[in-house]
Amino acid sequence: MSKYITTPIYYVNGEAHIGHAYTTFIADTVARYERLKGEDTFFLTGTDEHGQKIEESAKKVGKPTQEFADEISATFKNLWDEFGISYDKFIRTTDEKHMQGVQKAFEVMYAKGDIYKDFYEGHYCVSCETFFPETQLIDGEFCPDCGRSTTVVKEESYFFRLSNYEEKLLKHYEENPDFIMPRSRANEVVSFVKGGLHDLSVTRTSFSWGVKMPQSIGDEKHVMYVWLDALLNYITALGYGTDEEKMHYWPADIHFVGKDILRFHAIYWPAFLMSLDLPLPKHIGTHGWWTRDGEKMSKSKGNVVSPKEVADAYGVENLRYFMLREVPFGQDGDFSQRAFIDRINSELSNDLGNLLNRIIGMSGKYSDYVIDSVDVEKYHSQEIEQMNLILDSLDAFIENLQPHRYLEELWRLFSIGNGVIQEYEPWVKMKNGQKDEALATVAVVANILAKAAIMLHPVMPNTTNTIADALSFEINTQSYKELVQEKKLLKLFNIKKVPPLFPRVEEPLMQEAPKAEPTTMKKEEKKSSKEDDNLITIGQFFETSLKVGTIVSAQEVVKSKKLLKLQIDLGEENPRQVVAGIKEFYSPDALINTQVCVVANLKPAKLMGMISEGMLLAAKDEEGLCLIRPEKSKKAGTPIG
Repeated sequence: MSKYITTPIYYVNGEAHIGHAYTTFIADTVARYERLKGEDTFFLTGTDEHGQKIEESAKKVGKPTQEFADEISATFKNLWDEFGISYDKFIRTTDEKHMQGVQKAFEVMYAKGDIYKDFYEGHYCVSCETFFPETQLIDGEFCPDCGRSTTVVKEESYFFRLSNYEEKLLKHYEENPDFIMPRSRANEVVSFVKGGLHDLSVTRTSFSWGVKMPQSIGDEKHVMYVWLDALLNYITALGYGTDEEKMHYWPADIHFVGKDILRFHAIYWPAFLMSLDLPLPKHIGTHGWWTRDGEKMSKSKGNVVSPKEVADAYGVENLRYFMLREVPFGQDGDFSQRAFIDRINSELSNDLGNLLNRIIGMSGKYSDYVIDSVDVEKYHSQEIEQMNLILDSLDAFIENLQPHRYLEELWRLFSIGNGVIQEYEPWVKMKNGQKDEALATVAVVANILAKAAIMLHPVMPNTTNTIADALSFEINTQSYKELVQEKKLLKLFNIKKVPPLFPRVEEPLMQEAPKAEPTTMKKEEKKSSKEDDNLITIGQFFETSLKVGTIVSAQEVVKSKKLLKLQIDLGEENPRQVVAGIKEFYSPDALINTQVCVVANLKPAKLMGMISEGMLLAAKDEEGLCLIRPEKSKKAGTPIG
């Protein structure tokens, strides 16, 4: 059975940032995991190099467009190679075979009647490479996605009949509820399609940097619109329109994308595939954005996180672990050096690194570095059973795109290992002449480490190879089947000494991000009111996700005068837990089945040991507090804005 996993192709108008690295790390982890299980896996990444924005960027630096694209594309490829990303193909939209495949697809759609020629007059956002009807613009001018000013464009264009696929798309979403993952992201797509789809302009004449029209159609003044060109990379990489030797990998098992390009992948791309009579991808995995120390990253603030800088300072595998462990997939994450250092010191160094060092030290003292599993089941059957239950649970977390939960559960194995040593105290048993029991304790921990290393391998391949080498085995499909699936134990072996895997980090190894400072104003500008100091842009406002939620359960938090624990339906697969300080003003019973307004994209926080995954909107004055509620009942998950 084959597997096909992709990242988006990254736009070459700048160097790779931490968000690009996050997408690539997740895709690489899933690809490595599938290969570990023995699946024939094809992993694609690459760069998107056409469009007006690239043409303009090249002009600004005074370089030919192709040379500019070559240079930026190389920075991505070189970085992924340096990071050990296990891609099978790095595609570029300037590749000749890709362009031939795009032309072939255009011909098929055109012959089917799904592409026709007309005139386009409307608003175009150069930054997003996207056309928007006036009804979607902010204040009739600004892009709803990035907030920048749009340009009114009138030109001849070829159109794709997107409107013909509205019902087919809605049917597909309904019949395939996991098509968009996490499921909570599907609501915005369904709402957009139900709002009505307009035919999509797929060619331009106002610039020349793009895939040329097929010769069979002519019209040389037209070039393909960037999203038609870009999205087709997923099949041209397999040979569509040329040799098609790898098309057996299609459909893709999962496209990993950021939430900002979900619409293109969940609406345009399936419609293109339907037009081509090709099967649709099985899943579109949509992740959130990354901030730095709670602030949106921007070049002007000087707080953009360079993945290379972080990897050079802390190690690429530590970075992989932190990013996959720190944030639930689909939610926004925050890059903080303090949080990063805490995970290195507590989870990697203490839980994993020290555990390996302890059994190396004990086996050296007790058995001349020889470890034998002969008595493990005799003395540690309970721990073996606990370990196997955890190992059996892990696959579901990868299938459901929950890498943070995968790592959370995996780390329970290291807790068991450290707990075994603490409980059975092999040094005491050695003093009491219970050598067999002491050596069995060392051996069960070695087995826990070996099996955990196999499952950690897709996330930290180099680190786990070091652990496996110390335990005298190799991590591959065979060891996965024997030690994880068949639950066998390690055979008699000699353990090797290794340097500490994760030296503790005492101080930040990178320069801290600059704190935002008030903008220096001229004297005449200082007349503005105090409120002006806190003005935000429309783009900043739309970063906040406000939704209508229905409270399905409410409980008092014991020992707290202010807190209630609420379960709120936001139209997602499961209710969200929100811990709110409203106990003085509302009783739990009065809240059940009522509706509230929720800030839905806050980073989860702990209050009195409980996770809170959102915040309620409320108003408070001298007369007390009241919740902000919709005037009329709305469907759970309805966006506010």
